[in-house]
Amino acid sequence: MILAGEAAAKPVDFVTDVKPILEMNCVSCHNPEHAEENGKYRIDTKEEAFKPHKKDLRISPGHPDDSEVYYQLLLPLTDENHMPPTKLKAPLSKADCEVIRQWIAEGANWPDGVTLKVVMKVEFVRDIEPILEQGGPIPDKAKETLRLWLAQGAVWPAEVSFPSAKATAGAAGAAAGQIDFGRDVVPILAHGGSLTDPARETLTKWVDQGAVWPADVKLGAAKGGAQAKDMDVAEQIHRVILAGSKEQTPADMKIYTNTIPGTSVTYAMVPIAPGEFLMGSPATEAKRNVDEGPQHRVKIDPFWMEQCTVTWNEYELFMYPEDKPAAPADGTTNYTSETADAVTRPTKPYVEMSFGMGKEGYPAISMTQHAANIYCQWLSAKTGHFYRLPTEAEWEYACRAGTTTAYFFGDDPAQLGEYAWFADNSNFKYQKVGKKKPNPWGLFDMLGNVDQWTLDQYDADYYKQFTETVTEPWNKSVKPYPQVVRGGSWKDEADKCRCATRLGSTKAWKKQDPQLPKSIWFLTDAQFVGFRIIRPLKVPSAEEMYKYWHSGVEKE
Repeated sequence: MILAGEAAAKPVDFVTDVKPILEMNCVSCHNPEHAEENGKYRIDTKEEAFKPHKKDLRISPGHPDDSEVYYQLLLPLTDENHMPPTKLKAPLSKADCEVIRQWIAEGANWPDGVTLKVVMKVEFVRDIEPILEQGGPIPDKAKETLRLWLAQGAVWPAEVSFPSAKATAGAAGAAAGQIDFGRDVVPILAHGGSLTDPARETLTKWVDQGAVWPADVKLGAAKGGAQAKDMDVAEQIHRVILAGSKEQTPADMKIYTNTIPGTSVTYAMVPIAPGEFLMGSPATEAKRNVDEGPQHRVKIDPFWMEQCTVTWNEYELFMYPEDKPAAPADGTTNYTSETADAVTRPTKPYVEMSFGMGKEGYPAISMTQHAANIYCQWLSAKTGHFYRLPTEAEWEYACRAGTTTAYFFGDDPAQLGEYAWFADNSNFKYQKVGKKKPNPWGLFDMLGNVDQWTLDQYDADYYKQFTETVTEPWNKSVKPYPQVVRGGSWKDEADKCRCATRLGSTKAWKKQDPQLPKSIWFLTDAQFVGFRIIRPLKVPSAEEMYKYWHSGVEKE
C-alpha cells in the first residue's frame, strides 16, 4: 500500500494500491445487485467503472479533477453526494484519496480481467476491540504482546493462516524476543473463552488490512468492555424494577395503559393468566407445515402482553434519542432517565424505514431481533417495568387464547378478514394497528398485518424432543439466522396466518443493505416484520434480564 509520503515517488499499482480501497469502501453499494435494483453506478469491473455518466465522467484517465470517482471524495461531509456516504462509512483518509488521485492522474490503469468484490472494512473499535475484550479488560502488558506479535508476522498455526502483517510496532519487537503464539498469544485471545469462526475471520481481515490499532485506544480502560457495560446497565435497571414492583400474584394483574415518560405516547398491556396448552398443529389441519409438529403440551407462567404491536410512535422515541420529544399537552414532566440513556441505540437508518406506508398509528417494521430486544431494555429502563420479547411458546399461547383451532376464531379462513390484514384485504401494505377484531383475550393483530419477533432460534425439528409437558420452553439463539417470527403479515395468504405457522429469518432480509458488516439494527428487505412486548409477572434476576436482551449473535 502506498503511504502518503510516497505517492509522488512511486507509481500506483492498481491491484495492491487501488483495488483494496475500492473494495472496502465502494463496491458494497456499487455492485451488480444494487445497480440492477436502484440504477446505481457499478465499479466492480473495468467495463462498468469506465462508463461515462450522463453529466460527468466517472473516471477520466489523466484528469482526476474531472473524475466523479475522485472529486466526490473531497466534497463536504454534509453534502449528500459525498462518497462514501457518511451514513454508511467513514470518509477516506487523505492518503487513500491521494492514491485515487494519483492513479487517475497516471492514466487510471486497470488490468484486464481484474474484478472487484465486496470486502468488509474492519474497524478496530467496532470489530476488533470487542473480540479482544470478550472476557473483560486486557492489561497493557498483554496489549503490547499483541502488538509485538503483529509486528513479527502474526503467525497463527493451523487454524488460521495470516498473511505477513503490515502493522509496525517499531524495532522493539525483535529486541524483545520472538512471540510464541501458543505460549503468549493464545491466553490473550482465549481471555473470554474460545474464539468463534467469525471472530477468527475478522481478525484475519484486520491483519490483511494493515492491523491498524489506534494509539489512543486502551483496551478495557475506563469502560471495561461492551459486555461489562451492558451488564452494569442491566443491574441498574433491575434495581429500579424491584423497587417499583407491586403485583405479586396473577390476581393482582389488571389491564393497564402506560405513558412513556417524557412523552404523550401510550401503550396498553393485557394480562395473560398462567395455564397449559397444546402447542403446534394436528396432522389433520389444512395447509399444515411439518415444522408445526408434533403437538406437545406446554405450561406457561403469567405475563402481560402488549395489546397491539409496537408502533412507530413508540419505536422512534428509541430510534432517535437526539430528537427531543415535544412536551406532552397534559403537562407531564419531561422525564429523562440516565439509565435509559445508557442503553445503546440504533444507528440512523440509511433509508426511510416505513417505505412510504405510513407512520402515525402504524406498526414499526424492519428492525432486527436484536433491535427489538434492545428496545425492550430501553423501555424497561424508561418505565421501571421489565419488558422483553415473548418466547415462541408464549406467543402461541397468547394468540390461541384458549382455542385449539387453526385460527383463534375457528378453522374457516373465510372469516380471517374480520380479524386480520393479509394478502386479500391489505392493499399491499401494512395498516394501522387495532382496527380489526381482537382475539378472545383482547389482543389485536395477532394474525396478519406484521409478523412478530419472538426470542427463539428457528429449528424445524425443535418440537420433536418434547414427549411430556414442558414448562416455558425457549430455544436460545446460538447463531444469527434463522430466528422465529410468528403471525403472518399483510403480504401473506390466509394459511400463513394460522396460529401454529412458523417462519425463520434469513440473510435475504438484509439483501439490499449496502453496509459491511450488515446492520445489526435494520432489515432493508423485511417490510413485513414487527414485534410486540411482554412483561412477565415474575421479575427475573439481572443476569437473566441481560440474557433476554443480549443474545450475542446479532453480528453476521
